Amino acid sequence: MERQGLLNVGGKDVTIVGPDIEVGQKAPAFIVQDQDWNDVDVLAATHGKARILAAVPSLDTGVCDRETRRFNQEAAQLGDEIVIVTISADLPYAQKRWCGAAGVERVMVASDHHSVDFGTKYGCLIKERRILRRAVFVVDKDDTVSYVAYMPALGEEPDYTAVLQAAKDALSQQA
Repeated sequence: MERQGLLNVGGKDVTIVGPDIEVGQKAPAFIVQDQDWNDVDVLAATHGKARILAAVPSLDTGVCDRETRRFNQEAAQLGDEIVIVTISADLPYAQKRWCGAAGVERVMVASDHHSVDFGTKYGCLIKERRILRRAVFVVDKDDTVSYVAYMPALGEEPDYTAVLQAAKDALSQQA
């Protein structure tokens, strides 16, 4: 599925591949690579926890850098029941270099470069650039989506307070 009219990049309309995810639906399973190029089924690996999935265009940009560092700081205060995963189409070794330089250790950083499985299943792949559009999803421990926010522009950051509250709410609803 390819869609136009959702996002402009560099003043031009771009093609978004995949359907938008909606609150209440089952989160689609997806495979990404960790920083050592190992395949990871993120939902299976984190099953039983609330997950914040943050799609970003590239860690090497100012907004993505700021967003991932912010989520890394927040993760330290959330406890082990909430997992934050940042996903980009950056190569795994570029992500590893960036995480080391940025001191990001609390956020799981994953690459969708190889198969863009996440991007196509979550409506985040920008076809013309083969990068992800900025979006945030909260998935509860039973793999149901409880929060979705697609940013209207690549340079717009998510509402961190709303995302973190949605993750906490996902935990409290599971008790």
